Amino acid sequence: MEQLTSVQEALFKQQDIPYRDLQAKLIPTVSPDTLIGVRTPVLRSYAKQLIREGSADRFLEELPHRFFDENQLHAFILSEERDFARCLDGVNRFLPFIDNWATCDQLSPKCFKKHRSELTDPIRGWIAGGETYTIRFGIGMLMAHFLDEDFDPAYPELVASVRSEEYYVNMMIAWYFATALAKQYDAVLPWLESRRMDRWTHNKTIQKAIESDRLPEDRKEYLRGLRIKQPGSLGGKE
Repeated sequence: MEQLTSVQEALFKQQDIPYRDLQAKLIPTVSPDTLIGVRTPVLRSYAKQLIREGSADRFLEELPHRFFDENQLHAFILSEERDFARCLDGVNRFLPFIDNWATCDQLSPKCFKKHRSELTDPIRGWIAGGETYTIRFGIGMLMAHFLDEDFDPAYPELVASVRSEEYYVNMMIAWYFATALAKQYDAVLPWLESRRMDRWTHNKTIQKAIESDRLPEDRKEYLRGLRIKQPGSLGGKE
């Protein structure tokens, strides 16, 4: 094994082997050889420690990282950045190195909430970027920040226009629309009624919405009737 850095050594001291083995099953796009097995609360705590010590910036410059756990740590540090411009720059530098759903979804900068008006153009760029986890991140940011008071029908239109063969993109589209049905039901329902998505994503959206406890039973029953039953109805495939 190559010489470990001080951060890597600190991570290995917190290694949890059973947890590492569980992660290997849950995150199939990551090589098991890159998994250390550090639990999320420990990584969050360590991220804050590095920020307090003033050594976080140096770590953020060390891309690409060798271990999955380092990428998780990177995401948690960026999520704590208070300066929007610095955070946005850091996110754009980091996104090309994300290779799994877990790191993608853990990257959730707190400062974005206060800068929504400045976030829409970057989100459009991420969704148009072509890379699996960059697209997923962009849709995730729409879901996190633009389904309440800043909702606009242009956003579900943007998400529905995405066409991908990637499972982790289509799952995020379904997650977005299922959440949107819980928060903006009347505004978002037409995208299901007009079957704007491929069959798999359409039906997965309905499945996730029905499984949620945020929709009343009458709406769930209506959604059940919108399932696409015949393969190839929209040229899509499961």
